[in-house]
Amino acid sequence: MSVTPRISARAARFAGVAAAASALALGAAGTASACNISEFSATAECTGEQGVITVVDKDPSGVEATVSVYLQSGGSEKLIGEQNVKGTREGATLTFKENWKPNATYRVHVKAGNQVDEDIKSGLTTPGKACASPSPSESTPSTPAPSTSAPETSTPTPSAPESTTPAAPAPSNSASPAGGSDNLAETGASSNTPLFAGIAAALVVAGGAVVFALRKRGAAQR
Repeated sequence: MSVTPRISARAARFAGVAAAASALALGAAGTASACNISEFSATAECTGEQGVITVVDKDPSGVEATVSVYLQSGGSEKLIGEQNVKGTREGATLTFKENWKPNATYRVHVKAGNQVDEDIKSGLTTPGKACASPSPSESTPSTPAPSTSAPETSTPTPSAPESTTPAAPAPSNSASPAGGSDNLAETGASSNTPLFAGIAAALVVAGGAVVFALRKRGAAQR
């Protein structure tokens, strides 16, 4: 049986529609499995008194990505932090501790294999109010009140002062020689007394002999 041109054209049309549908399905599947910068978002928040920057990755394919956060100020940049993340359909969250200032600008860069290598669109600008700082009463430790009871004090008993005057020497029983001389006193004995006594005795004997001789001579002349 021969195929008419009408049937052939209808079959070709069906085949073309099927091919187009397959291509669209494959394209949609490829798009769903690829990582995209639109799946990342960044915000500046406060956790109590600590400022933080959070980045959320809602990539259902779970491609590992590196997120870098930079502070932009006066035409220069400063790296705040860098972390790795694997996205999920619900969203995987990264937290960067940063005491950000109001209206500060940050650049958030994402690198995910060969699929993404760009910044989050429109960057990140912090709110116009910083995180609350602790009040003085909370930050300053309380000082304990001083005790009202007077401390016990012990008064030392004054001791007698040591005398610096030298003690008087005890009186001596021996008489000191007059004028510092080594000779004995006039009423005492002298070392020359025996000599003087001998001379006097000799003179007395000589005088007696002379008197005796003169008497004997006078008697003879009579």
